[in-house]
Amino acid sequence: MNFDLLIENVTNPALLFFLLGIIAVYLKSDLEIPNNTSKFISLYLLFSIGFKGGQELAHSDFSIHVVWEILFGISISIVIPLYAFFILKRKFNIENSGAIAAAYGSVSAVTFVTAISFLEMQNLDFKGHMVAVMALMEAPAIIVGVVLIRMYSKSNSTSSKLSEVIKHSFTNGSVLLIIGSLMIGLLASDKAALDIKPFTTDIFKGFLAIFLLDMGIVSGKKLGDFFKSGWFSLIFAIIIPLINGSIVAYVSQFVTDDVGNRFIFAILASSASYIAVPAAMKIAVPKANPGLFLPMALAVTFPFNITFGMPIYLSIVLAG
Repeated sequence: MNFDLLIENVTNPALLFFLLGIIAVYLKSDLEIPNNTSKFISLYLLFSIGFKGGQELAHSDFSIHVVWEILFGISISIVIPLYAFFILKRKFNIENSGAIAAAYGSVSAVTFVTAISFLEMQNLDFKGHMVAVMALMEAPAIIVGVVLIRMYSKSNSTSSKLSEVIKHSFTNGSVLLIIGSLMIGLLASDKAALDIKPFTTDIFKGFLAIFLLDMGIVSGKKLGDFFKSGWFSLIFAIIIPLINGSIVAYVSQFVTDDVGNRFIFAILASSASYIAVPAAMKIAVPKANPGLFLPMALAVTFPFNITFGMPIYLSIVLAG
């Protein structure tokens, strides 16, 4: 592991703002980001990364290699919840096991955005179609989680049809926005894209820092309840993402030789959804406890990935 990368990532202003949010909670400060502002910033981040990804995709060749990378990403989001579920159900009930498995099989758009910023710090880039890969990895894990709950649950607690879950997965606001922005970026001319570049690119890192400040405040408020659930949740939320990211960082060399793409695959595999999955599970599996899987994804896995995970995965990619 390259400790220079670790130090550089730990001193990244975006991460420091995240830590500031946690500190503010424990100091009982009244610092907060208004809900409407927080929602706007999250929508902006999804819009920006989707649009820029569409532009990159428009300037790249759509080949069989791209198809293989998309299929590889979807496969990751199916395999992870499958094996995670059987580990989790040793400790939790079926509903919570399926929901947590879905969260860790799905992806975090904010982690993805932070990973892009990290790549820029290393003077590395990635191909635009990786935005499409990320968007397509949201739904399969949710579907797998719900199917597993249906198969193993004795109480038939899932309240909606599988078709409704699939529809909700693709019409979820975050998924729809990033796919829509990707398509708009793909269709937009270079001149039109240049006209809005100050909004899509120049202010991006500033908004990311503010958003992570808000994520730090939210995480700090949930840490207390999370620790009451025991050590298993904490260990799972660190070890499983580390295993997923490390394996994918190595295996991805057989799918693509692009360093940026391989790193993105690793961070997607190691991330956990705390937006799309909670929204879907609220509809499909109301008995699943969001006070369990949400803190695991947001308060443990997310900060672990943006501090220690990213340097580890990039080191594996560069060594492979």
